[in-house]
Amino acid sequence: MGEQYQATFSIPANHPALPGHFPGAPVVPGVVLLDLVLQTSEAWLGSPLKASGVRHVKFHFPLLPEQRAELMLELGTHQLAFRIARAEQLIAQGVFDLKRFSE
Repeated sequence: MGEQYQATFSIPANHPALPGHFPGAPVVPGVVLLDLVLQTSEAWLGSPLKASGVRHVKFHFPLLPEQRAELMLELGTHQLAFRIARAEQLIAQGVFDLKRFSE
């Protein structure tokens, strides 16, 4: 088990990605969630990550604007695992592959 971190977040209703995803019934796009994972990880670690790809990701349920959710991160040697949940409902989970710092 690696280092772990947890944060609470919500995506504001005026986020620029929401009007096109979907008009009249906005849902937070998966790419916004993935970007949030990386930005939160970099803030936690205090330095940029070198993500080389997404090993896997699964979106289980949609997240709506303004809904509070929990982000759980676990940093391993060459990967960053994440889980996003709202209450007991799993929203998304996955793993980013990380480059070695010497690469």
